[in-house]
Amino acid sequence: MRTLVSTVAALLLLVGIASAEQVVPLESLDLMFMHQGRGKPYMASQGVAIAGQRYAPAVRTLARSVLWLDLGGQCVRFQAMVGVPDDARNRPVAVRFRVLDDRRTLWHSGLMKSGEPAKAVDIDVTGRKRLCLLVDDAETTELGTAAWAQARFVVRDASPQPLGAPPEEIVLLTPKPGPAPRINGPAVYGCRPGKAFLYRIPATGRRPIQFTVTGLPAGLVLDRQTGIITGTAPGRGDHSVRIEASNAHGRAEKNLRIVSGDLLALTPPMGWNHWYAYYNRVTDAMIRQAADAMVASGMADVGYQFVSIDDCWMRAANSGHRNNDPQRFGPLRDAQGNILPNKYFPDMKALADYVHARGLKAGIYTSPGPLTCGGFAGSYQHEAQDARQFADWGYDLLKYDWCSYSQVVGKDQSLAAMQKPYRLMGDLLRRQNRDIQLNLCQYGMGNVWEWGAEVGGHSWRTAGDLGYFLNRIFEVALKNAEHRAWSKPGAWNDPDYIQIGYVGAADAEGLPRPSPLTPTEQYAFMSLWALMASPLFYSGDMSRLDDLTLSVLCNPEVIEVNQDLLGRSAEVKHLTDDIFLMLKPLSDGSLAVGLCNRGELPCRITARWAGLGLAGPQTVRDLWRQQDLGIVDGEFSASVGRRGVALVRIRPAR
Repeated sequence: MRTLVSTVAALLLLVGIASAEQVVPLESLDLMFMHQGRGKPYMASQGVAIAGQRYAPAVRTLARSVLWLDLGGQCVRFQAMVGVPDDARNRPVAVRFRVLDDRRTLWHSGLMKSGEPAKAVDIDVTGRKRLCLLVDDAETTELGTAAWAQARFVVRDASPQPLGAPPEEIVLLTPKPGPAPRINGPAVYGCRPGKAFLYRIPATGRRPIQFTVTGLPAGLVLDRQTGIITGTAPGRGDHSVRIEASNAHGRAEKNLRIVSGDLLALTPPMGWNHWYAYYNRVTDAMIRQAADAMVASGMADVGYQFVSIDDCWMRAANSGHRNNDPQRFGPLRDAQGNILPNKYFPDMKALADYVHARGLKAGIYTSPGPLTCGGFAGSYQHEAQDARQFADWGYDLLKYDWCSYSQVVGKDQSLAAMQKPYRLMGDLLRRQNRDIQLNLCQYGMGNVWEWGAEVGGHSWRTAGDLGYFLNRIFEVALKNAEHRAWSKPGAWNDPDYIQIGYVGAADAEGLPRPSPLTPTEQYAFMSLWALMASPLFYSGDMSRLDDLTLSVLCNPEVIEVNQDLLGRSAEVKHLTDDIFLMLKPLSDGSLAVGLCNRGELPCRITARWAGLGLAGPQTVRDLWRQQDLGIVDGEFSASVGRRGVALVRIRPAR
């Protein structure tokens, strides 16, 4: 009976095909262009079962997945049966199928769930130039499995040609810094009394710049040429200083409040991490190069501070995944139990000193388990020794990655078991002779955002590795923003690193190549992270910083939204399935607003004052272009590109 149903369905799909026309099955095309995040779409020649009925052949994909096709005006119809396979790994699954051209949605399945019958697609696409096959997951699920079964194109001549994203012109939105000084960075900096102090004044403008700081507490010294402040953190309390920067083209001033107390990371930390660029290939030379590039490129001038080593700097006991280089093998610890770097890192203290000499901070990585995720030495049963070692070497941030700690806790999935290793390390880091920020990398288990600060964390990953799912930046941002109540100074929800420019393919841990994201998506990436008050860590190849990458990363007005003193994450207001607003109150009484389009087509988005809590005339400023757009009353509208964000700042008109 099931075979008969499948056969009948196939015959129905073929009705109306003229003899001069040809059928091109979806699975015959190059599905490498179907972007779905981790892994590739799978062509199931034996088909899939949907609600107990088998359809063959089928293309299985994860949601979110997108395939754009150039039809060349030669395609007549698109036909398919769609649904959730009965053997979908992630249950319950809820997805939406859509077929679009380059102007509008042609067909929409509505919400489809596990166990529901397949739906037939049969669309006249005569004369259309492009088509998009899209699967979205519902907001309550992640990585739903979906199937385009018996999918085919009826064509007159040429076959459809799969595309990447629709072509885009590269536009550099961020204006180049002027020659006169501009002091950037937040107006507050946290430290602990009596600990080593290092702060590089972030300032753009033509060098040389002369720096002056009035009211600098005793124990701190300013290098007037570099703007680097070093010394010993002052006694407990607030210390207000006045920074001045001057050169041949002008002068700038800014107040900075140094808060010496119990809290670090009073604004979201900013920096670079090696992982998505270099993976297990990382070396001392790469880290030094990144530190030099952070200064030379101007990233340090807009507030980036940390140069962080991720996994694979230690030794591995033997070969295996991520550690097939004999230069990285050897005893994990010396006779005294001290952790040993591999041969690519000859002197960990000298490396930290190199970073510090540029006014930057050094980050390091380990796991609470016996081994890291890559199979290198972890800190299990050496926690105190490693914390002391990291401090003695001079590191300022520790990423503490769950990895093999699952073997330690075994079946104990209690909240206390999840908290234990981080509580232990958080306490140990507080006792060291330097300030070390702690990043809890445990992928959101146990609602870590609710207790991460309590155990000594300053930021915590709220989900899995984003590198596998760069096509989900909007979905990740929406999920991360749900935890906005726990975002505050010293406590930050971390949805993972910004991956633009040249990044490695996470699946294969490959050599850096251009990011798969369009320019519009790259600007959206930074906009979303700024609005969420997330840590801003770039993780791409620092030796290949092109103009677009620096335009996205180095806009002081966008960064100012992220670094605002209130530490508030934006509130989300949904307008449609694809369109939403993100509203972030700022400390000066203004409102940062992201007009967000996660859809595949450009659209116009309107933010109405009634929904924003505003009244009366307001000045609207385009933060990317650093231009006032005028005074408006009642509402503001903007055209937003495919997968784009328009980022504005709204304040009462004077």
